[in-house]
Amino acid sequence: QVQLVESGGGLVQTGGSLRLSCATSRRIISINDMGWYRQAPGKQRELVAAITSGGHTNYADSVKGRFTISRDNAKNTIYLQMNSLKAEDTAVYYCYADWLRYSNGLSYRRVNDLWGQGTQVTVSS
Repeated sequence: QVQLVESGGGLVQTGGSLRLSCATSRRIISINDMGWYRQAPGKQRELVAAITSGGHTNYADSVKGRFTISRDNAKNTIYLQMNSLKAEDTAVYYCYADWLRYSNGLSYRRVNDLWGQGTQVTVSS
């Protein structure tokens, strides 16, 4: 079994910065598109930023110019650098992978629509 493990959330003041990381829990063979979503209390989960396996990026309008998504394929890790944080960025942030492949030593396995457990980001005004 494989999981996505997020880290880097926390409490920050308005205008501050945080860097989120998301790594796989075990070594994998390949991983496709990945992204960050967030869900604020009482709101639906929304896409924040996405990055393809080739490195192409896409951002929600609300974070363009402030957030940067990147990936390190050698480490099977993606990052979300968040600058100029606002109170409305407060949410639980989730890492997402379209699909990935790994070996359990006996066979190759493919997992679709994999989500992390979420990490809380709180921006205080």
